[in-house]
Amino acid sequence: MLDRWRPYAILALGVLVFAFPIWITVVGSTQDAGSLGRGEVPLWFGPHASENFATAWNQGGGRMRSVPASVMLWNSAVMAMLIAGGKIAVSLISAYAVVFFRFPFRMAAFWAIFITLMLPVEVRIIPTFQVMVSLDLTNSMTGLVLPLIASATATLLFRQFFLTIPDEFVEAAKIDGAGPVRFFIDVVLPLSRTSIAALFVILFLYGWNQYLWPLLIISDRSLETIVVGLSKMIGTGDSQNEWNTIMATAVLALAPPVIVVVLMQRWFVRGLTETEK
Repeated sequence: MLDRWRPYAILALGVLVFAFPIWITVVGSTQDAGSLGRGEVPLWFGPHASENFATAWNQGGGRMRSVPASVMLWNSAVMAMLIAGGKIAVSLISAYAVVFFRFPFRMAAFWAIFITLMLPVEVRIIPTFQVMVSLDLTNSMTGLVLPLIASATATLLFRQFFLTIPDEFVEAAKIDGAGPVRFFIDVVLPLSRTSIAALFVILFLYGWNQYLWPLLIISDRSLETIVVGLSKMIGTGDSQNEWNTIMATAVLALAPPVIVVVLMQRWFVRGLTETEK
């Protein structure tokens, strides 16, 4: 009997380890600033949830009270949506070209894309920043999103999926008189919908959690994202932090990714486990 329940106990312990900090954050967002400032760590909800969330949503907190959480959430949502949509669009087109077109140096082009997996934003951040400065794209949503919309990972995954599409589909499309664009729209895209959905979840979270690039490219506080904003709300040295407002903002920052994952969970699992034809 003990051997039967041991795996469940280990899994439950793992869930508790990951969930406990989130629980403390949610509970802390309902407390007053005084109790948290004294170092008290309550384990149950307090009576100040509505005022803490209202302050975070409408005014902000900490050292950046002039930027409400609602503005930062909107900036993060727009950035994450554009990054996810841009990566999927670019990756679909590039993978389609590599798989279904025959042109010189086709595989060299694919391997050039693949090699960029070893060059994350952090490695190429200085020349990328210089390009954005030269194009006068700093402090803009375009400059925030444009360097992040190419994805070698998504291109690789779409290429591997496209290779599973039977050649008979291509021949049937040719006999039917369908050109490359029509074949892409009428055949390839419908077959790829679960893969697109799964990648959208991953890429949305990738865009939402960006920190270094938004911190570097944006100095206009009206364009600040929620991840960067949270870090700036926490003071250093002897500064007094408004932990109740900071934790309320953190809970608001958690909500959109959780909503996306919950709403698209079925598509996400299908996209990772199934191959549609």
